[in-house]
Amino acid sequence: PVNLAGLDDNMVSDTLFGHRSGAFTGAMGSRGGLVESAAEGTLFLDEIGDLSHNAQVKLLRFIQEREFYPLGSDSPSHSDARIGGATNADLEHKRDKGEFRKDLFYRLSTHRVELPPLRERLDDLPLLIDVFAKQAAVDMGVETPEVSQVDWMPLFSHPFDGNVRELKA
Repeated sequence: PVNLAGLDDNMVSDTLFGHRSGAFTGAMGSRGGLVESAAEGTLFLDEIGDLSHNAQVKLLRFIQEREFYPLGSDSPSHSDARIGGATNADLEHKRDKGEFRKDLFYRLSTHRVELPPLRERLDDLPLLIDVFAKQAAVDMGVETPEVSQVDWMPLFSHPFDGNVRELKA
């Protein structure tokens, strides 16, 4: 997995596709990117809706042709890594406004899962609370606390603008 939020074009290119020695100041050796590391597997791109236009072009080329150019390379490299992604952005809206490439949108939408925000699926609260309580207990090296229905009932009226991450926090 790689979180794309806040990465500029060069960082996205270097992170995904790697670089060759001398590609930029300080590039003393070659480094493979995550596309190369994910060969025969899946590369999960979180916040894919934040990609710049240039980064979208590079990702589209990889998805279509299974080839990419590491920074500083004149010859393509190949990988059979699958791409999965997630975003909290409305990609259809961004597509319609010209902020997200239509062709990339359709390539990424081949297998699509839309998960409604937590505020629209409050029946998931007990399960999520249980999972997060167990996870926190393991992280802190303590026994899992008993969380009663009385403890979490007030959460049913919370708007959860921060979605599941807000609940976890």
